[in-house]
Amino acid sequence: MEKTTNNNFWRGFAQFIRDTAQSFLPTIIRNPENIQHATSARLLIDRPLWDNTSSATYNEEQPPTSYGEYYAVSAPVHAAVRVLAEAVARPKLEVWTRKTPDTDFTRAHTDHPMQQILDQPNRFWSRSELWRNVESRLALWGSAFIAISKDNNGTPTEIWPLRSDQVRVLVSDDDRLVRGFIHENINNRTAYLPEEMIWFRRFNPVKPFAGMSSVAPARAAIDMGAEALRFNRRFFMRSASPADIILKSEQFVNDTQLQEIYARWDERLLQPHNTHRPMVIGPGLDLTRIGMTHRDMEFVAALEWSVEEAARAFGVPKVFLSEFEDATLANVRTMEQFLWRNTIIPELRMLEDGLNLHLAPHFEQFKGQIQARFNLDAVEAIQESANERANRLASLVTSGIITTDEARTELGLTTNQ
Repeated sequence: MEKTTNNNFWRGFAQFIRDTAQSFLPTIIRNPENIQHATSARLLIDRPLWDNTSSATYNEEQPPTSYGEYYAVSAPVHAAVRVLAEAVARPKLEVWTRKTPDTDFTRAHTDHPMQQILDQPNRFWSRSELWRNVESRLALWGSAFIAISKDNNGTPTEIWPLRSDQVRVLVSDDDRLVRGFIHENINNRTAYLPEEMIWFRRFNPVKPFAGMSSVAPARAAIDMGAEALRFNRRFFMRSASPADIILKSEQFVNDTQLQEIYARWDERLLQPHNTHRPMVIGPGLDLTRIGMTHRDMEFVAALEWSVEEAARAFGVPKVFLSEFEDATLANVRTMEQFLWRNTIIPELRMLEDGLNLHLAPHFEQFKGQIQARFNLDAVEAIQESANERANRLASLVTSGIITTDEARTELGLTTNQ
């Protein structure tokens, strides 16, 4: 009886998901190619979402909510995520188009519909807020989802970021095709077809449909640092007196006497006005410490190791996590260049690829007509400084590769002619 009830529940729930997903189908039908794509997607959605005989129809690999909580409780994680999010939100995202497959791309006008969505994602989110949100969730959960909202003609009008830990991926039985997405929160459950979702994810060699969180490889070290801080906090709450003490007695101590000793001990350590009063123990009693001191535990080194592991996992040099001990003006600039060239720019390229794969096809008449690109011209970290540029040009002039007038022209100076 119980098994029949469970089967009926899942059948009803599966029907609800199918009905919800199918309600979105009219919004993606705009031309014959989309009709064929929508039909294939519908066939996948129409298949049972839960089936006791199949283990691959429903993906349970979304990252745990706890990864997001590290942003609020771990200073190294918070700093690393904030650095990445602020960097990704800096460059402007531009739309480039071409008229035919054989022509070059040119910058699209600001009134291009895709450019308008990228500049103003929706009526509540700004451009920079959207990309801070996306990058923060990529760093914490390894994947990020943006839902596409369309008008009656099937044209995207708004895009909305979704919490990564609330989105589940529906896959086919052979683990090759993405059937759709389910967004679940405390209020409702919404189904999306693949055409209605922009999905970014970092490579995960174990779970192909779940991105790899940057927290995961550094989690042990991050937790160790957090536990060290909590231990230290409790240590100072107890008047900086060690709690790892054994009380030895040459006489028998009954339960009543033991509880009295505990009460006096707590009264002395937990009351600020009693912390410096001398301690008196009776005859035949001896206090022995069994733990290690802070020096023995290398408390500061443990915290430093936690920061270093977070820096490695997130790809952020530790100087940007407020580790300024060895920082100089020269190496900070070098580290900033390293951050952009090895972490930020590859991340921007991944985001561009995601937009070109999932959003651009809604606006183009032929494949490859539209591209989204981040404009890096205003990023100082990857531009030459005035001294570097002058030294490069001087070397080229000395080598006879360019003339003095050509060098002066590049520097924006008047020539001798």
